[in-house]
Amino acid sequence: MSEIEYRRGNALDLDQVLELYRASTLGARRPIDDRPRFAAMLANANLVITAWEGDLLVGIARSSTDFSYFTYLADLAVRQSHQRRGIGKELIRQTQLHGGPQTNLLLLSAPAAEQYYPHIGFKNFPQAWLLRAGERIIGSGEPTPTGSKP
Repeated sequence: MSEIEYRRGNALDLDQVLELYRASTLGARRPIDDRPRFAAMLANANLVITAWEGDLLVGIARSSTDFSYFTYLADLAVRQSHQRRGIGKELIRQTQLHGGPQTNLLLLSAPAAEQYYPHIGFKNFPQAWLLRAGERIIGSGEPTPTGSKP
C-alpha cells in the first residue's frame, strides 16, 4: 500500500476529477456530464484538498469558506477502492485545518453516508433548509409598488 499525499488547490485536471467522482459513486449525484458546469464548480471552490497515491487522484474535499466563521464542505469523494483507509477522515481534517481555527464545518450528507458522519464526531442539526435550483421563494415574487398596500 502506497503512502497518500494530501495537497491543497483547485488547479486540477478536469478529467482526473471527473474520473474520481465516477469511481467514488458521488458522480451519480453531481453534474459530471455537464463539463462547463462541473469545471465552474471546481474553479470557484475556494478550498480544495486532494488525496493522491502517486499520480492517481484518490480523494477530494471541495469546499467554500470565508476562512473565519463557516466552511461548507460541498463534496467529499474517495475512490471506492481506497475507502475505509482513513482518507475521507483526513480530507475532512485537512479541510478543517485550512478553513481556519474558528470556522464551523457544515455538510449535507449523501443518504448512504448518513451513519458515517456521527461516527467521526459530526452532530446532526435538523434546522437546515434547502431551496433547490429552479425553486422560487413562495409569494408573489413581484415588488409591491410604492404607495400601495401589500
